[in-house]
Amino acid sequence: MTETVSPEEMQATFAEVLGLCAVTPDEKVAVLCEGELLADYAEAFLRAASALGAETTRVRVAPGDHAGAEARIANLSASALASDTAAMATLKEADLVIDLMLLLFSHEQIAIQQAGTRMLMVVEPFEVLRRMMPSRALRARVEAAERRLAAARTLRFTNDAGTDVTYELAQLTGPPPACILTEYGYTDTPGRWDHWPSGFLASTGTATGVEGRVVMDVGDIVLPWKEHLASPVSFTIRDGVVVAIDGGSDARRLREYIESFDDPRAWAVSHIGWGLNRDARWTVDAPGIGMDSRAAYGNVLFSTGPDTEFGGSNDTPCHLDLPMQNCSLWLDDELIVERGDVVPADMRA
Repeated sequence: MTETVSPEEMQATFAEVLGLCAVTPDEKVAVLCEGELLADYAEAFLRAASALGAETTRVRVAPGDHAGAEARIANLSASALASDTAAMATLKEADLVIDLMLLLFSHEQIAIQQAGTRMLMVVEPFEVLRRMMPSRALRARVEAAERRLAAARTLRFTNDAGTDVTYELAQLTGPPPACILTEYGYTDTPGRWDHWPSGFLASTGTATGVEGRVVMDVGDIVLPWKEHLASPVSFTIRDGVVVAIDGGSDARRLREYIESFDDPRAWAVSHIGWGLNRDARWTVDAPGIGMDSRAAYGNVLFSTGPDTEFGGSNDTPCHLDLPMQNCSLWLDDELIVERGDVVPADMRA
């Protein structure tokens, strides 16, 4: 049963995160929502921002064919915002946008960021938001990982099930989007996007620079399905593209899922990263879109599909996030994760 949360508690919690986002009285905060979805979040964020002295506005767009976070993350197709020039202008003029509709991997999100607006996506149930409250300590550990990832040229990860894959890491600097995505749950930097709750980072390989084999084991997780695998699944990767998915019934379902989008770009390898949040749980039972397993401490997150968050041009609506346990991961020759345990002292919880 979902617990009842008072408007006062929600506002106080949201105000704490807006404080981490460094909202000041001279700023404009826009809350983006889809119809009446998450209307209680919108009201609480508007009240919290107003209490901090900020100018506030609500931008409401009509629900699309895949309305709601769980439906949208399963099909990253265009929203009504794509053709709403007035709404886009308002969002670009804001200092901070609270995204309650999930603009992830959208051209609209990138355009808002490039206007210098910082963005925070908030779509998970309140119980998950509260349990995974962001902190400056989590930010410090994610940014320590970011510094190592920025300096690395290759990433390799393995597991006992047979994974051995190497990424020639993309090198891109400048305004968003960049080649490294950091998520620690708040943002105080112009043009920077984040997602509450979170606690991980990721990057991508070059267009043809991912080679090897990824073998997901029993118990690893498929998102957006929010299901544990019942049998191993093997992905063969050549030149940055999945060329075969082998295994039993789970492998067949994954092949059929990707094929259902009828888009060759859906087979591309997307981002790779690891989780750093001790408050995240290795579970598919928590409500919402599954941020627990994405951010779970020491997991390796292997993904396929779009790469626009990382400066690429692949905007396929088919996106799979595939968190894996008990993996080892290296940046160049430095061991970062050893069988699911984070190794460097400045990344450890």
